[in-house]
Amino acid sequence: MSKRPRRNHSPAFKAKVALAAVKGEKTLAELAQEYEVHPNLINQWRSKLLEGAADVFGAVPAASEPAVDITVLHAKIGELTLANDFLAGALGKAGLLPSAKR
Repeated sequence: MSKRPRRNHSPAFKAKVALAAVKGEKTLAELAQEYEVHPNLINQWRSKLLEGAADVFGAVPAASEPAVDITVLHAKIGELTLANDFLAGALGKAGLLPSAKR
């Protein structure tokens, strides 16, 4: 008895088999023989289908990024620019900044 090479089933195939299992018209053994897959694999696919079924009917997706208020960011940029300019002037007067290349 030789081993069959490992197979990768497409998502469409998995969905088809899982839906057949959910319908319950045939036993797992019959489905396994028809589609040439192990019954445990059919059980796993059916479980995944049932777990994800709620998402089909409008589960709210998690917000990937919070909304950004542009005006607040522009105000912060202005504050930091002002502080940088002030510090550059103060350090320049104190002679602590390297002189510009001539």
